Order: sequence, then structure tokens, then C-alpha cells
Amino acid sequence: MKIAVFGRSGQVATELARRAPEGVDVHTIGRDRVDFSQPAQVSDAARHLDADAIINAAAFTAVDEAESQPELALSVNALSVANLAEIAAERHLPLVHISTDYVFDGSGDQPRAPDAAPGPLGVYGQSKLHGEALVVNAGGPHIILRTSWVFSAHGSNFVKTMLRLGAEHDRLSIVADQVGGPTPAAAIADACLSLADALAKGHGGGTYHFSGAPDVSWADFAREIFRQAGTATDVVDIPTTDYPTPARRPLNSRLDCSTLAADFGISRPDWKAGLADVLKELRA
Repeated sequence: MKIAVFGRSGQVATELARRAPEGVDVHTIGRDRVDFSQPAQVSDAARHLDADAIINAAAFTAVDEAESQPELALSVNALSVANLAEIAAERHLPLVHISTDYVFDGSGDQPRAPDAAPGPLGVYGQSKLHGEALVVNAGGPHIILRTSWVFSAHGSNFVKTMLRLGAEHDRLSIVADQVGGPTPAAAIADACLSLADALAKGHGGGTYHFSGAPDVSWADFAREIFRQAGTATDVVDIPTTDYPTPARRPLNSRLDCSTLAADFGISRPDWKAGLADVLKELRA
């Protein structure tokens, strides 16, 4: 089976290239070949893919920058996604498209089901939600996989930021009223590979959620990072209001992942074990 992956330099695509099982050929495609800010490039690439399935891990994920660059966020997260999905549908190629918890407004304290009403708070979430709708409208075999708080040994993410700041400071103030599921990029990659295979074999698609367990605040996530890393950094809980950012973040990023487990047998990963793996890799 040949799988084309868009987003070569991202956390999930990096893990996809490393974790493909025997008999699966993963070909990652980076910005040097296909720039998602140029939808026409995406169309051309999709028409000429030598693949049995597609995983789209390309995205504009700079949440705050999206507020000042809405056209770029729209091009990458929606318009180019539409072109990819339309051509995938024409070619009957299964598409796994990665999305985000930011399509929700973060109200309440219960996990959001895939069919819960969306309500993005900012440009990033709006652009991702628009991209989701365009994937569905294309009409091809697809799975939209919403995930949250992605981390790995690669790229920019909360774990690496905390390790850097923890080495520089004895005490850090971290937001404690935003709660979600930290998700290892390696686990997302494994899930995407399983879902692409299922779609290729004729399994039905749809929208699903996948995040690490248990749900936790950013502050408690930081505490666990420092505990496992052996870093003596104190974490002080603060509310979101004490840490203003250009883009609003959802307070409740909990995702109900039960339908993914029921339909595909894919359970929520233990993020603490995933964190241990990442720290081991970073030490190597």
C-alpha cells in the first residue's frame, strides 16, 4: 500500500515516515514541492500522486499569527484542502484529514462528541472548520480526525518549550483553567495509518476524535513534564485571563473519542507513557 502524506516537516508527518509498518510505503511531501498557500500547486500534485491513500498533515497551526494572517490560514487550512479533497474524490483515493479541538468554543466541562455543534473562537479554528466542511462536500471516502495538544521530539510544541523554559527558570506561571488531552504525534501517526488502511478496504468514514488520556490542564501537564525530566521547576497555576494572547483559546478541549474506539478499535493513548518516550528520544 502506498500512502502520500502532505506536511513533511510537521510532527505527525515525521512520525508517519518513521512508523509505517512492513508493506506500507509512506511518501511524505513537503513545502518545497507543494506549498499549501498556493491551492493550484495542491491540485497539480494531487492529480499526479502515485498513491493508494492520502493523509493530510499539512496545516497553518500558528494560532496567534492566524489572527493577523487570515487569508494565509484560509488558503492553507481550507482552500488547498478543498482542492486536495476534490481530486482525491475524483480519483477515489481515501483521505485522512487531521483537524483540531479548536473548532469548538470550549464551553462546559464535558468531552465534546464529533457531532457536537462547533463554534471556533478564532481564525485558526474557523479556517480548520471550513476545511472540514470542504472535505465532506467533496464526497470522497474520508476520515476527519480531530486531535489536540500534539507533542513529540520534533518541531515546536509544549513539551519542548517547557523543557527549555524549565532549564532557565526556577518557577513558571502556567495556565490552569484550560483542560484537554495531550496527544503524542506517534500515536496520531499510528491511528492515521490504521484509518487509511481501513478506508482503502472499504470501511465507512466520517468525523472522529482522538486525544491522549487522561485529560489534564496545561499546568498539570507541565508538572508531569518536569517530574519525568527531573527538573526542579515550580509551576504556579494562573487563569487564562492572566496570560493574554492575540487568539482566544478554548477552556474545554476535552474530546469524546468513544466512536473511534467503537468503530475502529483505536483507544486513547496514555500521554504520560508517550511523554516518557519523547523524553527518552530527546536524551539520545
